[in-house]
Amino acid sequence: MEYDQKMHNDSGPHPHGIDPMIDPRNLDPHQVLISRDGMETAELEGIMAVLAAVRRWREAEQSMNEKSRSDMKLGDNDMKAMRFIIVSTNQGTLVTPGMIAEHLGISTASTTKLLDRLEDAGHVTRSAHPSDRRAVVITVNPRAHAEVQETVGKLHAKRFEVAAKLEPHEREIVIRFLDELAATGDVA
Repeated sequence: MEYDQKMHNDSGPHPHGIDPMIDPRNLDPHQVLISRDGMETAELEGIMAVLAAVRRWREAEQSMNEKSRSDMKLGDNDMKAMRFIIVSTNQGTLVTPGMIAEHLGISTASTTKLLDRLEDAGHVTRSAHPSDRRAVVITVNPRAHAEVQETVGKLHAKRFEVAAKLEPHEREIVIRFLDELAATGDVA
């Protein structure tokens, strides 16, 4: 904790293992960007605890996503495409390469390369569209579907359970907070 004590001098070490690198007393000691006027130490540390929890969640999510992609030897867009195909198929929609391109916001050439990788790895199959001879339908192979369900699906189920434990008014607070936090990415 010696490092923590050196990083700020207001109140000693941080509770909850908060990284001193997110402490506004260290980041912005002259309050140029972050005003702390009228804020008690407990309030400031509570805010930092929230930000630290968001950071822990973000790091855990990145780690979980990386593990899922690594286990299946998929890139980020590859995994997004797999999830899109699975969800669309579950909704009764026949998935075409054009739909994947639109969903991912990539060119048709990039989509062809992506589908080539997924097909070569045995994750998807291309077949003729039942009503449009010019179109191709993409399906996820059963083994790959089971793998996605075992990794991404189980993680999503755990996240759903955590959200389900919240009371309706708590969900509204979390939604508002996360939406406002997401909007901070639009730095002008």
